Amino acid sequence: MPPKASEGPQPESNSWSLFTVPPGIKAIFDKFPLTTYPANDLPQRCPSQRNENQLYVFTDAAGARRGRPSFNPQCLKWQAYLKFAGIDFVTTSSNNHASPTGALPFLLQALPAGTSGPVPSHKLQKWAIEQVHCEEEQQLNLRFEVYASLLDHRIRKAWLYMLYLDNENFEAVARRLYVIPATRNTLVRTTLAMQLQQAACDELLKTSQYVDVAGLEADAGNAFEALSALLGEDEHFFGRPNPGLFDASVFAYTHLILDEEMGWKQNRLAQLLRQHSNLVQHRERLLGFF
Repeated sequence: MPPKASEGPQPESNSWSLFTVPPGIKAIFDKFPLTTYPANDLPQRCPSQRNENQLYVFTDAAGARRGRPSFNPQCLKWQAYLKFAGIDFVTTSSNNHASPTGALPFLLQALPAGTSGPVPSHKLQKWAIEQVHCEEEQQLNLRFEVYASLLDHRIRKAWLYMLYLDNENFEAVARRLYVIPATRNTLVRTTLAMQLQQAACDELLKTSQYVDVAGLEADAGNAFEALSALLGEDEHFFGRPNPGLFDASVFAYTHLILDEEMGWKQNRLAQLLRQHSNLVQHRERLLGFF
């Protein structure tokens, strides 16, 4: 910090260095010493008191106001699960950059600001169970993880291809939902679009030397068949009286695949899914929660 005027003149030096302050600039700072100002207040849209739980998901403004299902499977999974668990919340439109973990969804509890941090997606189930004091019987069943792998791998991979790597779907769906809302800059939009497609391609190539479209669709078809057999004539998976986390996980894909408002141009997954009427009916029943 430059010396104050009251400290008197400094000894003159005949040598100059890179860090020498020119006399004119020094005189200005002597008259106006640096001041540290207090931190800015939080934005008005971040109230200090939250009267409702806020779930931050991929959605548009209208979808957030109406509490409609998110267009992102990971977000919709937890959005649906909280509804099935009977937990009240409002949805807020967001993106990965706003998340403390770099990924959506996350939840802010209805508590005074500063008393509790955000709840990331990998802690939402534990948090929900604590709120409603329920037990997840299906989690005790070893079959849960086996069938969950069908969603996390076979169906998810086919979803990634259909959404990001099918050019018609990418232009009609992915660009509209993920790229255009992110920025108005044409160059940034182009870059973001390329990044999304490359990320999907890289994910698919982790387990294969090339993107085998027919293989992806066949695996998804087999996964739907296995899920249909698991559900059978029950209303919910694992014979539960009420829908649980696995129901939400299945619904997150089946709803979006069958949702005509998504604007799909090519939808082979819907054709495969409609071969199993019990899965279609399962989706219709759970949609009623929204």
